[in-house]
Amino acid sequence: MANEITTAKPKFSVALTSELTAQISALPRDFNITRFVNNSLALLNGNDVLIKFMKEHGTDQIKAGLLRGAYLGLDFMNGEAYLVPYGSTLNFMPSYKGMVKLCTKYATRKINTIYAKVVREGDEFVEEIVNGQPSITFRPKAFNNGKMVGVFAVCLYKDGGMVYEVMSAADVEMCRKSSKAQNSPAWQRFGTEMAKKTVLRRLAKSISIDMDD
Repeated sequence: MANEITTAKPKFSVALTSELTAQISALPRDFNITRFVNNSLALLNGNDVLIKFMKEHGTDQIKAGLLRGAYLGLDFMNGEAYLVPYGSTLNFMPSYKGMVKLCTKYATRKINTIYAKVVREGDEFVEEIVNGQPSITFRPKAFNNGKMVGVFAVCLYKDGGMVYEVMSAADVEMCRKSSKAQNSPAWQRFGTEMAKKTVLRRLAKSISIDMDD
């Protein structure tokens, strides 16, 4: 398989470069086509799953997934997005890191910081309204490996405002079961990170984004 991708590399590189060049106006201002193409080839050469998918289903979906990441300005090699095969379909998935980047970069209301945290048994978590304003107090127990009871995500704006989202462990599990990727390696191996990504995605719905800025 590795030999096949190596053989196909020049053709794929030219096709990807050509597509990116044709869509240059849709790419982020600081986008580097050469670096992105080289990183894409490195990503494919180092991933047996994607190599197998390309062998069985061709390069169209691979290229489309890479282009989607390019339009958003996400770096696959930096773990900001992934291409995940499900049968004959290839899915583009921003990571937790990628979602933080997108919200911070494109929010119409400037963000100071945005993050998600896991709440475990033994942690102190209080959600309340103080003088008409939402407030969250989180005091995690040091080195706590207890059972996850929930997750929350917070966005702090530079103007002092805040929006947040809270989900119980049951809420997260319901979202997992409703996903076609519910039994994916990501959920099986990195469950807490996927939980953080889930609550962050929900929070992102309340953040105004302008991709044309």
